[in-house]
Amino acid sequence: MVIFGATGDLTKRKLFPALYNLAKDDFLPHSFAIVGVGRQELSTDDYRKEMVSNLKEFVPNGPDAKLLKWFDERTYYTGGDFDDDKKLFGDLKELLGEVTAKHQIPENFFFYLATPPTLFANVTQKVVKNGLSKEDNGNWRRFIYEKPFGRDLESARALNKSLLRQIKETQIYRIDHYLGKETVQNILVFRFGNSIFEPIWNRNYVDHVQITVAEDLGIEQRGGYYDSAGALRDMIPNHIFQLVTLTAMEPPVSFEANAVRDEQSKILSAIQPFTPEDVLHYAIRGQYGEGKIKQETVPAYRAEEKVAPYSDTETFVALKLTLDNWRWADVPFYVRTGKRMPTKHSTIIIEFKKAPFVLFRETSVERLRTNRIVIHIQPDEGITLHFGAKIPGPIVNVGPVDMDFNYSDHFGDQVATGYERLLYDCMIGDATLFQRADMVEAAWGIVTPIIDVWGAIPARDFPNYSAGTWGPNESEELLARDGRQWKNMAE
Repeated sequence: MVIFGATGDLTKRKLFPALYNLAKDDFLPHSFAIVGVGRQELSTDDYRKEMVSNLKEFVPNGPDAKLLKWFDERTYYTGGDFDDDKKLFGDLKELLGEVTAKHQIPENFFFYLATPPTLFANVTQKVVKNGLSKEDNGNWRRFIYEKPFGRDLESARALNKSLLRQIKETQIYRIDHYLGKETVQNILVFRFGNSIFEPIWNRNYVDHVQITVAEDLGIEQRGGYYDSAGALRDMIPNHIFQLVTLTAMEPPVSFEANAVRDEQSKILSAIQPFTPEDVLHYAIRGQYGEGKIKQETVPAYRAEEKVAPYSDTETFVALKLTLDNWRWADVPFYVRTGKRMPTKHSTIIIEFKKAPFVLFRETSVERLRTNRIVIHIQPDEGITLHFGAKIPGPIVNVGPVDMDFNYSDHFGDQVATGYERLLYDCMIGDATLFQRADMVEAAWGIVTPIIDVWGAIPARDFPNYSAGTWGPNESEELLARDGRQWKNMAE
């Protein structure tokens, strides 16, 4: 594994802990090594010391000494100027030759670009120029690209074209760590492996769908990046749309990568594009002001480090999506994501239509509650089924009941970063959980009209929600106009 950006935050907090978890569970081959590439001039010994220190900090309950030694012996580093295709990339080629010979590793390489997206094409071109991308004698070379993959439809197309001039689509793995979460992967099993759910997963029974990705944190140390991206670019084309496609897609013919991604692509094509007028009515943006979260006062977005004092960047987005296909006609999908919400949680809620009241018209029941399935993605992974049951007593009355399935209760706690499954899938050549070029472009095609309108009409009321609340009032009104409301998890 070659990591570009080897001294960055993602590498130390996520990638190395994920590799450690894979090794602990015996999912890494014994003939395995890691080569870090960064701008800093470090010796391999110095980098190993940093790596060991980071693993001790970021592996829960501390790493095993024997495994730590195993990683220490298999981690290497080279540094320099990323624009220097002869020195840095020549050194990398030489180092890879030494490492593969020393550890008797087949020449199978995967390159992880934990770098700013502006470097994706440049680094790839230099890897190719130095002959490191060539697949021969049954060996493979793969490239993993972090999000965001482009800033809009035009830039995503340009990046895809640039990469595909140099390497093949089968070598490209566009990563979204949300898809490494067990519950996200379980959506397909839940839907298509249980005959009691799939028959009612359509417009005849479902009233609407809500998808929420809420974070109680602010932007942390990412002000420079976030102020140029915003919640729409950062979350909607990747995380949110992946959840939409897995929730709405038709059964694939198999779990083969392209079969699954074909069906996901069809859903993205079915999402109706936004006209400028639609953006004004069905796309809500917000920015948090000062407020309290868990009794602690937190600053406004505009007071965060590296954020412009009059920034118009949104930290909250809510959209109403309509899918123009047979299964989901007239079933709205409401999606929202935001920073500095009361709690951190990601959920998919399938809200079913109300049962006819006619049977209960002469009872004490005033109204029937709707049934819903809640798929909890984070922080606690599981599934809840809400339904009604008779309250014990001489009169007919109905009370709400929950049936909960929690992953940790049934399968034990699994310490994971979300990257383990995705790294493993790349190594075995399974691209199912990675985005394909057409999916990336379709997703950007949906949000680019929103980007254009919001760029042309600056927000006049920012900040428009306090930290520690569920977003601006317009978000509530988006559903209230349809006689619905957001389902908020307990604070």
